[in-house]
Parts: sequence; C-alpha cells; structure tokens
Amino acid sequence: MEKIDAFCHVMPRPYGDRLFALPATPAAANIRRRISKIPSLVDMDLRFAQMDEFGDYRQVINICAPPPEDLGPPETSRMMARVGNEALADLVARHPDRFAGFMACLPMDDTDAAIAEAEYACKQLGALGVQIYTHVHGHPMDGDRFEPFYRKMAELDALIQVHPCRNATWPDYPAEQYSKYEIWWVFGWEYDLSAFMSRIVFSGVLERYPALKFLIHHGGSMVPHFAGRVGPGWDQLGERTPDDQRELVEGYPLTKRPLDYFKMFYADTALFGAGHALRCVIDFFGSDRVLFGSDSPFDPEKGPGYIRSTIRNLEETGLSDAERTAIFNGNVRRLLKL
Repeated sequence: MEKIDAFCHVMPRPYGDRLFALPATPAAANIRRRISKIPSLVDMDLRFAQMDEFGDYRQVINICAPPPEDLGPPETSRMMARVGNEALADLVARHPDRFAGFMACLPMDDTDAAIAEAEYACKQLGALGVQIYTHVHGHPMDGDRFEPFYRKMAELDALIQVHPCRNATWPDYPAEQYSKYEIWWVFGWEYDLSAFMSRIVFSGVLERYPALKFLIHHGGSMVPHFAGRVGPGWDQLGERTPDDQRELVEGYPLTKRPLDYFKMFYADTALFGAGHALRCVIDFFGSDRVLFGSDSPFDPEKGPGYIRSTIRNLEETGLSDAERTAIFNGNVRRLLKL
C-alpha cells in the first residue's frame, strides 16, 4: 500500500549553510548541535537508504525546528524562510519519487512578510501548505495581528501544519527558572499544542474560517485523551471563574459546542509507537481526519524508527482496509490535492 508520510523534517544544505553562518542564538546553537547527531536531516543519500525499507513510501517535508523567527531579528527570519523554501522546492523537484511535496516555513514575527512568503511558496514554488509554531516569541497565535494570516490561508485553501515550540526556559513551576528533566519537551510541547488549539477555538478562528485546515502534530496532542474535559467540561465554561474575572472566559461568540470545533482539526500519527494512543486519536477525530505522519528522523535510530513503529501500529490497530488506506495516503492526497 502506498504510504505518504505527512510530517517529516529535513535541513536542506543551503538552509543549513546559512544557519551555521548566523550569529549565535540559543535556538541556533541547539539545532547546530542536533544536526551533527542526526545526519539524515542533511544527508539525502542516507535518508533515501533508510526510506527504502518501507517500499512504496514518500514524505511531505518541512524544515525542522526552531522556527525562523527564533534565529534573529525579522530581517533574518525573512531571509531564512526564503532560503529554506527555495531549497525545499529544489529537493522536491529533484526527488519526486521520494518527496510528495513540502510545507513552507514562514517568518511569523512579521505577519505581512509571512503572508507574502506563503503566497510565493504556494503559488510559485508549489508548496502544499505551511508550517507554523504554537507561539511567536511567547505571544499566542490568536492575537489580532495574525487575523490577516488566517484569512489568507483560508483563501489559499492550503494546509497549516502546527508544531510545538518551547525550551528549558519555560519552567515547570512559577517559583523556578527552568524546566527540569526535559519536562518542557515530553509534556510541555503537548501542552503547547493543546493550548494553541484552545485559543484558536475560543477566539473564533474556526468560526470565522471553517474551511481552514490545521494539521496538529503528535496526534492532536492532549485533546483526544481528555475529550471529557474538552466536551462536558468546557460545556460549563465560566462555572469555575469568579465574577471579577469574567473577562478571562469571554471569547468570540461561538455557534457550536467547543468540542465540535476541536473535532475540526486534523491530526497526524506521530505518537512514537504508542498504539493505544493512536487508537484514541482515530476514535476522536475519525479516520477521515488522521494523516500518517512519523516525525522522522527524530527517533533513537535517527531516521527509520518512528516510521517503522507507526506503520506497525496502524497495521495492528484493527482498522478496516478503507480506514488504513485513508490514513496512509487518501486523506493527505485529498487535503493537499496530490
């Protein structure tokens, strides 16, 4: 069966070369260190050899974290996004048998530039959509400044991949300065995704643009696993809030239950081999809103591990042939117009 992996990361050499030439920032220093330990981010021959294990298998690629806006001031993020998108387009053009397409990176610290880059990437470079992150320098993605961006993405009818983004400077407790034991990654990234979804729902982005297509990384994160709190819990929005804090629960006027909006998101299967969690994701979103995605190459094997475990989970989860086909290739073909 054809398998199209909808959420994979690369570091094209032109982008990597510019990255290593930039003035040092904490985010740049961290990814430079990680690249040296995951050669298949850059070495396409190694990557293709790893992909051969999976037969009729292609990837939709994006540039790995950090987001361009974490690499320097807006002029740097604009430059890095353009370099990255042209390099991604070149990879797809040279290897169509390996890469089904790419998702553009955007300089989200400059909304006008992000809109312009999305149009350029989608209309001229052939990008299938864009990748954004759960915040911009700690600012939530439901701010007024992002409204034109969502309006443009609805107009382009392009997929928006959403990737989490925090580091050890986001502490686990208010009394501390840093997160310990990489809690910021294991649980913090999943909270980031869930908070992003919540702010998109209650700020009315999906009410105003119901055709927007958000692909949430890591199986829609916490939402499927806490559907009772998202459903009956948020049906009681405001019951836990004192009268003098009513502004904290007053959002855009919604016409449906909060739970119904959360079911409008799409989710990938990047759950790192947790088959029971994958079943929960499919039960919540439905097999028509789940896309095969592995998060390759960030597994302990540095490439094939998460692909292999995700395929095994999907084959062992008790899905019908039609459901498996939809998740492995049908949904991504439909959403990305492949």
